[in-house]
Amino acid sequence: MKIAIIGASGYAGGDLIRLLLSHPKAEVTCVTSRKLAGKPLDSVHPHLKGYIDLNFENPSIDSIDADVAFLSVPHTAAMAYARPLLNRGIKVVDLSADYRLPKETYEIVYGVTHTDYFEAPYGIPELHRDEYRSADFVSNPGCFPTGATLAAAPLVPNSHTIIYDSKTGVSGAGDNPSATTHYPNVADNINPYKWTAHRHLAEMRNEISRINKETRCYFTPHLVPVNRGILTTAHILLNEPMVQEEVEDLYRKYYDGEYFVRYQTPVLAAVRGSNFCDIRAESEGERVVVVSAIDNLGKGAAGQAIQNMNIICGFDERDGLRAPGLLP
Repeated sequence: MKIAIIGASGYAGGDLIRLLLSHPKAEVTCVTSRKLAGKPLDSVHPHLKGYIDLNFENPSIDSIDADVAFLSVPHTAAMAYARPLLNRGIKVVDLSADYRLPKETYEIVYGVTHTDYFEAPYGIPELHRDEYRSADFVSNPGCFPTGATLAAAPLVPNSHTIIYDSKTGVSGAGDNPSATTHYPNVADNINPYKWTAHRHLAEMRNEISRINKETRCYFTPHLVPVNRGILTTAHILLNEPMVQEEVEDLYRKYYDGEYFVRYQTPVLAAVRGSNFCDIRAESEGERVVVVSAIDNLGKGAAGQAIQNMNIICGFDERDGLRAPGLLP
């Protein structure tokens, strides 16, 4: 299959290309960037030099020749591409936020008017794959909601409150430098931000409500001095107490057969560069603490996007994603 990556200059775009190089049924043939059109791909992604020989392009939508397109663009930008690509018979996996939420919620959370809304499947495969196996479009979830939702999902039916505390690497902020990501402000430091109003909270609440409308959900993120990874601690308050053995049995059964979810002590370095989500739970009766670890650019972005592509194209979900993490 021919693959186009719309917005290929960022970290997620680079990771899409890196992972797709090992995909047995896909070939990246088009990488776009308005600012870098005409420049070699490896001028921005030097780790790909010698593996792929492409230049950035800035093609019109009508001239994009692909079977699948990944939209690795900021929110508001994807809505200009989605329907025109679909109308040309190109399958689309959207890594932006433009189709993750109901229209009214999106416009409130992101403060913009959605100019081309349609309902799209929300692509956490372990929870929703059967809803979009034959779809032509999938909305790839945010990085925080992926790790958080997978951590909590098995216990949501028996919960009344979930509090997420997430630690994220700096690459989650993208490749544009800012005061927040400036090295002296990040190194040897932990910075909470958007304490009660992070945009991804709406996704988390939307997913939790699909399982249990009565469960309340809260979230605070922290920036930590690592490049990749999100470690999420979910404090789950139960309606009925559960002992450790019950909780562990529940998680093992819930994710039985899920290749990319592993029940083991989460270690960021163990999932770095991979599409795995490692989870472990510990109960004290009415409260269960569940910790998950993902690579924010892997299972939190490019890896999950490729997993979703594999689903809508009828491939093995593991294609292009079998590499282990980069421990140490």
